[in-house]
Amino acid sequence: MKNSRDLKQKKLDLLESISRERSLPVTVQRRVVLDTLLDRQDHPTVDQLYEDVRERMPGVSRTTIYRALETLIDLGLARRTNHFEASARFDGNTEHHHHLVCRRCNRVADLDLPSLNKIPLPSLGSTGFEIIDYSIHLEGLCAECQKSSSKSMPKKQSAKRPRTAGR
Repeated sequence: MKNSRDLKQKKLDLLESISRERSLPVTVQRRVVLDTLLDRQDHPTVDQLYEDVRERMPGVSRTTIYRALETLIDLGLARRTNHFEASARFDGNTEHHHHLVCRRCNRVADLDLPSLNKIPLPSLGSTGFEIIDYSIHLEGLCAECQKSSSKSMPKKQSAKRPRTAGR
C-alpha cells in the first residue's frame, strides 16, 4: 500500500496530466490549493483553506480559492461535501466513502465502511432522476466533544402541539 506522500504526489501529477488533456493551465494557485487540501483530513471550509493557502501565498484572494476549488472539483480531484447547518466542506479524497459529522463542533471525518456501500439504492421510477453517486452522513458527537462537555446531544424539537390554557 502506498503511503500518503505517494498518494499526494499522484494527485498532484494527475492535476498536471488532466489539465494538459483539457488544455487548462496548471496554475500555481490550483497546485497550492490541491496540495493544501490534501494535507488536511478535516474536510475544511473555503475560509479554512484560504487561511492555510494565504500563509504560503500572501497575496491570494478568497475568490481565487473558490475558483481553484471549482476547477479541482470539475477535474475530479476534489469533492464538495455538505451537511445541514454548516458551510460547504471540501475533500481531497475522491474515492467513494461516507462521513461522520459532529453536531456540536461540525467536525467532519471520513468513514470507510464497506457495508454502507451495499445498501440498495431506491428505484426512482418516473421521476426521471438518475442517481450517480451517494454519500451517507452519520451525525452524532465526536470523541473530543463527548469528553469536553457533560451536556447531552442537542435534542430535536418535538412535533407535539403546544398545550393551550384551560385544557
